[in-house]
Amino acid sequence: MPVVTPEKLASLQQHADDIRNICILAHVDHGKTSLTDALLATNGIISPKLAGKIRYLDSRPDEQIRGITMESSAISLYFSMLRRPAPDAAPVPKEYLINLIDSPGHIDFSSEVSTASRLCDGAVVLVDAVEGVCSQTVTVLRQTWTEKLKPLLVFNKIDRLVTELKMTPGEAYVHLNKLLEQVNAVLGSFFQGERMEEDLNWRERMDERVAAAAAREAKLGDIESEAGDLQFEERDDEELYFAPEKNNVIFSSAIDGWAFTVRQFASLYEKKLGIKRSIMEKVLWGDFYLDPKTKKVLGRKHLKGRNLKPMFVQLVLEQVWAVYQATTGGDHGKGDPALLEKITKSLNITIAPHISRSRDPRLLLTTVFSSWLPLSTALLVSVIESLPSPKVAQAERLPELLDDSPGSSHIAPSVRDAMVNFKTSKSDPVVAYVSKMVSIPESELPENKRRTGQLSAEEARELARKKRAELARAQAAEGNGVDDLTTALDSANLDDFTPNTEEKKIDPEHLIGFARMYSGTLSVGDSLYVLPPKFSPANPHAAPEPQKVTVTALYMLMGRNLEALNSVPAGVVFGIGGLDGHILKSGTLCSQLEGSVNLAGVNMAGKPIVRVALEPVNPADLDKMIEGLQLLVRSDPCAEYEQFESGEHVLLTAGELHLERCLTDLKERFARCDIQAGAPIVPYRETIVRADEMRPPANKELGRGVVVGTTSSKQVSVTIRVRPLPANVTEFLLKNPGSIRRLYAEGRVPEATEQNGVDGVEQAIEADDVLEDRGLPFDELKKQLQASLESGKGREAWKGVVDKIAAFGPRRTGPNLLIDATKDGYFPKVFGPEKQKDDSSPKTDETLHAAHLCDKVTYAFQLTMNQGPLCNEPVQGVAVIVEDLTVAPTDEETSARDHLGRLTGETIKTVQQCIRQGFLDWSPRLMLAMYSCEIQASTEVLGRVYEVLTRRRGRVLSEQMKEGTPFFTIQSMIPVAESFGFADEMRKRTSGAAQPQLIFAGFEVLVDEDPFWQPFTEDDLEDLGELADRENVAKRYMDGVRRRKGLLVEGRGQRVAAEKQKTLKR
Repeated sequence: MPVVTPEKLASLQQHADDIRNICILAHVDHGKTSLTDALLATNGIISPKLAGKIRYLDSRPDEQIRGITMESSAISLYFSMLRRPAPDAAPVPKEYLINLIDSPGHIDFSSEVSTASRLCDGAVVLVDAVEGVCSQTVTVLRQTWTEKLKPLLVFNKIDRLVTELKMTPGEAYVHLNKLLEQVNAVLGSFFQGERMEEDLNWRERMDERVAAAAAREAKLGDIESEAGDLQFEERDDEELYFAPEKNNVIFSSAIDGWAFTVRQFASLYEKKLGIKRSIMEKVLWGDFYLDPKTKKVLGRKHLKGRNLKPMFVQLVLEQVWAVYQATTGGDHGKGDPALLEKITKSLNITIAPHISRSRDPRLLLTTVFSSWLPLSTALLVSVIESLPSPKVAQAERLPELLDDSPGSSHIAPSVRDAMVNFKTSKSDPVVAYVSKMVSIPESELPENKRRTGQLSAEEARELARKKRAELARAQAAEGNGVDDLTTALDSANLDDFTPNTEEKKIDPEHLIGFARMYSGTLSVGDSLYVLPPKFSPANPHAAPEPQKVTVTALYMLMGRNLEALNSVPAGVVFGIGGLDGHILKSGTLCSQLEGSVNLAGVNMAGKPIVRVALEPVNPADLDKMIEGLQLLVRSDPCAEYEQFESGEHVLLTAGELHLERCLTDLKERFARCDIQAGAPIVPYRETIVRADEMRPPANKELGRGVVVGTTSSKQVSVTIRVRPLPANVTEFLLKNPGSIRRLYAEGRVPEATEQNGVDGVEQAIEADDVLEDRGLPFDELKKQLQASLESGKGREAWKGVVDKIAAFGPRRTGPNLLIDATKDGYFPKVFGPEKQKDDSSPKTDETLHAAHLCDKVTYAFQLTMNQGPLCNEPVQGVAVIVEDLTVAPTDEETSARDHLGRLTGETIKTVQQCIRQGFLDWSPRLMLAMYSCEIQASTEVLGRVYEVLTRRRGRVLSEQMKEGTPFFTIQSMIPVAESFGFADEMRKRTSGAAQPQLIFAGFEVLVDEDPFWQPFTEDDLEDLGELADRENVAKRYMDGVRRRKGLLVEGRGQRVAAEKQKTLKR
């Protein structure tokens, strides 16, 4: 196909009805980039022969080496097809612009999928015909559901059913039918979940209205009419599902370059069978059979025992299988020339003589298919017919998106109207969403690239002059090289020699915004406000106040190239320059500040979990490294950078592969210096359990976990009881941090700690809760927490505790409780009355009493929960009950204010020590961060998969065989600490046949062992001896963390009574 010029594409951007913005989503290795290649070949960007092999949009070297996509990249494609302006008019060619985003499928880069999907209106979801629905397939389908994208399903790699699994057309049809059911089952589960939630909300609204009506008037008739008004709307889910007859399912093989829809075959057979195309489309898929005598379509019940094949098998699959048989089947895979000739004649295809004589059967195969069922036609026609244009999509998607955005009630009507109704004139407000920043080397920007095409006369003369000068120099050096050698050696003077140091020209990086226009028209030189992700239109001037920036450049994204544009209308995906330093990862651009909209609350699927400390090999390069890290964080949607108090520079990434990519980028592009990474820092959690064999309690009279502490001045004494929280309560608190944050945001809890200026570990409550799930309302949170506390084993101890909760921790939202059990209830309560008196700061002449120290106790609780006693890691699942807090009166006549400063430190230290002692009185446990791991493997390598999993302390949850394939899907859990190098080892041991997908799945007690356990019962001492000669795995993990943090490591570090010491000299 001819090469399409950027000018042509830019002119098409003006016709919004002829634009389609689509992203290609799938599990890793399901063929997204190969499919994109076939589409690029139609625009003359790559050769059709190389489509599927070159993977053009994988522009990074490491993407090409590994064979997977790591960054989502966009490209604009031109497509022309014949359309009828009216039903009876003659078809005329119509031109379309397709903005296509290819996204990664690897779990480490799921944040790239989130950023890509927000920019688009439709999604093409690929499913491997052999592997079927995998973990990431479900994730991307959920992404399309939450972003309200219209999906199109592509069954890719159907050639594997023919060549690898050797299925007959009938078996393949059954297999594809099952796959379609699985995909639809996933969509059905999303729909059902949403309906259940809506049903619950509807019931609550109805109850409220009935209750209000009952309160207003006690007449029965009125209540009935009130309830009758509010009918529950049933919604039809028929439109959601994929069905070939609806033309939203495509069958394809990207590597062989073919694809078809049911509609294509319906038009092929329309004349042949004399059945109308509209009817043919409905019966080609499903339980419909063709009667060979009468040429009528029969349903299953009219078969009368005859063994007929379904129409899809007979008319579609058998034809595709025949082409494979004719080209690559037969003896020794050489094909069947007679059958091939018959096929080419019936299809009116002519094969060039040099191809028919070629010895490569695959060349024949691709030639036949590209003439008969070209992939690009089937896919692009379906995209244009099934997926919406930006105008239609925004009218459907945006009302809900705007209502969910922060401060939605304060959005100006003009902005809302311009976005929903797709207004594109210069006078309309401009709204654009920047989903991520992309780093581009300066030399690759369009203004610095040499133009291809015709040179001017002056440029041609200059080029010729340079070439002639180079040629003359080369000839001179060749001619008198030997003669001059002796004279040169004689006259050489080493003292005057200065080496000619070649300086590498540094190619600075520029950050370009990856954006989508929602309304108005944007031109180079326009000024816009950059709204940060936490901006709310309810308070537009809140700090940090949005800055105004000038747009320096606009680009059309063409894969690895950029093309400069002067202006961009609404509905287009584009690149924008001039935002460097103003946007961190994502943000909204708006032409007005008052009443603007914040679209940047995009949920990142993958939170960074792997932390690595970095340092430059040459200490002088430290500034370079820090600058490079800041650039990396801006250009990567998921990477984060922290500087610890210890001075460590720590990079947070989503997984091992993501870390590897970040380090490569840092060394080669952003910092340009050698950097060495330390061992990965893995998070742990600490908790306590009630074990069968525990040491006797430290204080038998008071009971287990109770500690009485007195400050060094003997002025304050405190009694604290520590006990494990029930598992269901911990789980509930872990699920609802957003709801707990809201308690503070609404000002229900007095934040005394900040008034006293001791806010070290605690984070200020940010506007985060605006963007997080808005969580449970206050009363609902209290009710559910109470239900969790008062159900299950040992519930008597937790009766009425919910009204005594004084704080959550650590960081005021964590899964630990501080409970006020003092007689006078000194502490302000979380679920108490809305406005509580704050007694924490004493009046001028007031004497000191216990209420003044409450905030110090709360702060000590927060500190201890943030750094547990085992290895200074956060604590979870612990309740700290303050049973008594007394202040001894002093003889001195000084006021409370004078004492408070001295007692603050003493109280915090004492309470911390008490909580730690109480914690260790129980049986402590170390909780490991866990990955849930999904592996697809064939039966031959199953044993090796288990071997690698067992070696790394993995636990297999389930093993299922995929029907109709030789593959097993193994679900397992593996500790993050043991996962480094796991994917590589798995690939090596199974010769690349098994690929693990790791998803962070929270924390759990993997090793049910006390890190301080030593034999103390007679049986244990007899079996193991005093030194307990078996490895305590929990202690090994704990000591590793303590050693890294520079804490004291107890226990013997060296061998006892080593017989012989190895010397290094021999």
